[in-house]
Amino acid sequence: MSEPMPAMFVGHGSPMNALETNRYSRAWADLGRAAPRPRAILAISAHWYINATAVTAMAKPKTIHDFYGFPDELFAVDYSAPGDPELAVEIADVVKPTWVGQDTDSWGLDHGTWSILVHMYPQPDIPVVQLSIDASKDADYHLNLGAALAPLRQRGVLILASGNVVHNLRQLDWQQPDHAYPWATEYNQAATQLMGERPGDITELLGHQHHNLAAPTPDHLLPLLYIAGLAATAKAGTTPATDGYAMGSLSMTSHLLGLA
Repeated sequence: MSEPMPAMFVGHGSPMNALETNRYSRAWADLGRAAPRPRAILAISAHWYINATAVTAMAKPKTIHDFYGFPDELFAVDYSAPGDPELAVEIADVVKPTWVGQDTDSWGLDHGTWSILVHMYPQPDIPVVQLSIDASKDADYHLNLGAALAPLRQRGVLILASGNVVHNLRQLDWQQPDHAYPWATEYNQAATQLMGERPGDITELLGHQHHNLAAPTPDHLLPLLYIAGLAATAKAGTTPATDGYAMGSLSMTSHLLGLA
């Protein structure tokens, strides 16, 4: 049996990382070079946060610019990777009895996906499918759904979850471009320890004393639970692929499963 494809959670931070060459974008490029070439990519982005579980099932997903107030150059990014309708059906089948809708026209690839992939795979020739995050479900649902995706790793699918473990935009401090509040550091370190040692227990993080400050909304944290579910199924911990903070209240930590 061949080695399973890697799975990873990437702290994506500002959309401007798509255009910039910095330690995070360089690390994402390194991940793309180190990983075996995947048959396809399944992306789970914080920015497709809806009241349903669905996958993009169109042949040509559009590039979504789901932000405002940024330079025209960022709005001009077109990550024209093909979709994979057959993989979308395969995903729905592999996670049964969980229902997964097939989205053929409403979404595409948002910046939680393409801001990373423009560095990992600058030539957009690998099919990409996005999985939504169901806002109506609890943390255990997302952890278990991540675990259910495990067979895809044996079928050549790289699983990329994208968000930020610490994500509090109301607490941003523009005077701290590369630093963090103490509460942000404590919370992020607790997440790293759980992911490395006991990923199946990642929901303990929701009881952390700083949870409400670090993750006032669940959208950017929930993608981590998918990788935790995969790691628990593989009986393995993750390793930090990148680390760091931005503007006090964003953590840029990435967690890698299955790639030395």
